[in-house]
Amino acid sequence: MMNVSNVIERLREIMEDETTDQLKEELAGFHSADLADIFQELKPEERLTCFKLLDIEKAAELMEYISPQMQVELLGDIDQEIASKILTRLPHDAAADVLGDMEEDETETYLDKLPHKFSEEVRELLTYNEDTAGGIMNPVVLTVNSDMSVQDVLNYIRIKAERDNLELYYIYVVDKQNHLLGVVSLRKLLTSPVNKKVEDIMISDIVKLHVDDYSDYITDEFMKYQYNALPVVDLYNRLKGMITWDDVHDLFEEETTEEIYQSSGISTEVVDEDEILTGNILNAIRARTPWLFITLLGEFIAVNVAHHFDHTIAALPIVAIFMPLLAGLGGNIGTQSITLMVRGLSTGQVTLSSAFHHILREMLIGLVIGSIFGMLVTMVTWGWQHNIELGIVVGIAMTINMTMATIIGTFTPFALKSINVDPAVASGPVIATTIDVVGLVVYFTLVSVFLLKVL
Repeated sequence: MMNVSNVIERLREIMEDETTDQLKEELAGFHSADLADIFQELKPEERLTCFKLLDIEKAAELMEYISPQMQVELLGDIDQEIASKILTRLPHDAAADVLGDMEEDETETYLDKLPHKFSEEVRELLTYNEDTAGGIMNPVVLTVNSDMSVQDVLNYIRIKAERDNLELYYIYVVDKQNHLLGVVSLRKLLTSPVNKKVEDIMISDIVKLHVDDYSDYITDEFMKYQYNALPVVDLYNRLKGMITWDDVHDLFEEETTEEIYQSSGISTEVVDEDEILTGNILNAIRARTPWLFITLLGEFIAVNVAHHFDHTIAALPIVAIFMPLLAGLGGNIGTQSITLMVRGLSTGQVTLSSAFHHILREMLIGLVIGSIFGMLVTMVTWGWQHNIELGIVVGIAMTINMTMATIIGTFTPFALKSINVDPAVASGPVIATTIDVVGLVVYFTLVSVFLLKVL
């Protein structure tokens, strides 16, 4: 396994000695994925020095492994002619992604410099929403006619694939108007008699995507059917491109990142997720502040609950020290329930039709876990404060709070899903605040009703 720190140290020594040929040779020996790791650790000026020494093919390969910010940074600091050549070596969808992250005037400049056919195809991709099949697909696909023989197709593939650098997953069968008629796998093609017609071996019942299908639907389709690639068509069933498993892998990574951010109250709607971690600090502040304000309002409700029971706290100050304990465990078990439901809804393991079953199941789990922790709290409080009544009240409050937290944490994602709101927004600060408020109400009510009368 490559030790990045040692590699960086070696490259810096070579750069200090200004032995350009040696540095160029050293860089050429790395896989593009390893180069991406190396570039991530280099200083901007060192990155640029190394990038300029890569040949066009290697630079294009590297583009597919580095972050959008780094792509724009590197291409913006080199000669535009060279940058244009690098872009033409990229798959169309990857080139569109890079250009889509640039300023509009810069994007136009590059599009004007690219070969006309390539430029027009990339322009079309840029007209689609980047989160739809149209914005993700590669428009370059291998198509054949239904009346061609297997031998004709094999000969055609040899010529077409070498000339156009195609991604060969499936061969799509179209008519003269480019309507999608069928699909043939390479395996089927290679194992069929050479004189067979394509229409005799193609599959007509095609799983396909529409240009306006969104990323969550696309990932669901790939997970369901497990194909290496799916064709993309327009409203008239004309073949527009294809999406490969590699593209979907990137979508999975983006969706997972987005879910994690949203579950922590970080908004990916106002700021691109790539900007939140490494971009402008003001953008990071914009992404993190909105939900914190909502949490602040929620916690003021919790403060008001405590204030409502100030006479209870005044009469029994000892009860206040257990508030963080109840809030912490309630919040944690509630977050566990939220995480399980949100992820289950995302992967399809959990559906709206099974909501009642999961709510009851999580409630039972919360009750059992809450009872266990409630008994532990009762015993510890009794031994610590020598007050069995206080221990019992805190223990019962713990049991009820943890049970309520699992119910709230399980119910909310289903409720949001039913009104077409992303369940991931149910996670984090909002639900934690709700659980805090419910927990305090339960706790102080129990203390007021039972403990004050006993003591």
